[in-house]
Amino acid sequence: MTQITEDTFEKTLRSFIQSEQIDLGNLSFIDPYGMVGLLEIGELCMLEDVRKTVILPRSGEVCRYLDRMDFFTFAKRSFSLVDTAPDPAEKYQRSEASDMLLEITPIERSNDIHFIVGKVQDRAQAILATHLRYDDRAINGFIVALSEVCQNIVEHSENKGFVGIQKYRYPSMNKNIVKIAVMDAGIGFRRSLSGRFKLKSDFEAIDKALLHGASRYEDEGRGHGLAAVRRFVNQWQGKLSIRSGTARLSIIPPWARGSEQQRNLAFFPGSQINIILPEV
Repeated sequence: MTQITEDTFEKTLRSFIQSEQIDLGNLSFIDPYGMVGLLEIGELCMLEDVRKTVILPRSGEVCRYLDRMDFFTFAKRSFSLVDTAPDPAEKYQRSEASDMLLEITPIERSNDIHFIVGKVQDRAQAILATHLRYDDRAINGFIVALSEVCQNIVEHSENKGFVGIQKYRYPSMNKNIVKIAVMDAGIGFRRSLSGRFKLKSDFEAIDKALLHGASRYEDEGRGHGLAAVRRFVNQWQGKLSIRSGTARLSIIPPWARGSEQQRNLAFFPGSQINIILPEV
């Protein structure tokens, strides 16, 4: 495996769930979706009382990036990390905090969301105004959208999750993009909504939540969080994908690639949300 992103996640998931050892030796690129996805595989392993071995990348650059994103902090809780150094955190000295990213951050309680939003707000000018050329209204919309997808974990997953954010240069467009990955290994959309709706599939559950504002709660006004995220992403011509169980539903702008509807994927619990926002 040389890259771990949303595009390679299905292959990564099938390979890593089935094998006792996760070999990242040839890894040359990993984004927040890949990092958070690996951590959620680790969470699932812990639930099943399994501890897998992860062979770390031979690339020092990739390892330094993983360390800067705080990946090792959480990975060592669920995996046995194999490297030439006894402690990867000692070998790869942490870079100074970058104003271009949000390091991998756990989400368990509403207080975590306040911390995440506060940290991103502090860096918003560098992330969004400088690199994506977003105005104050767009930045506020971004903060609301981020808060909503994180809140979705607290209210619906019945488990903890992780979020990570990073800015990249998108060569084919010659523009900057920001990638936001938010995942949990909880009960997923179908189980969350099954108390109120008869659902035939994971895909139907995602569709109902994202496109029709469905919520597990009967309170009026609930269930519009993901709809607000969808509107924000559409407004700024971004990409949004939600994976849960065995399905993925994506909103894909003209500049991006991928399938809008995917069914019969390898089962993975919880929800996996990916947002990509382009420079305007």
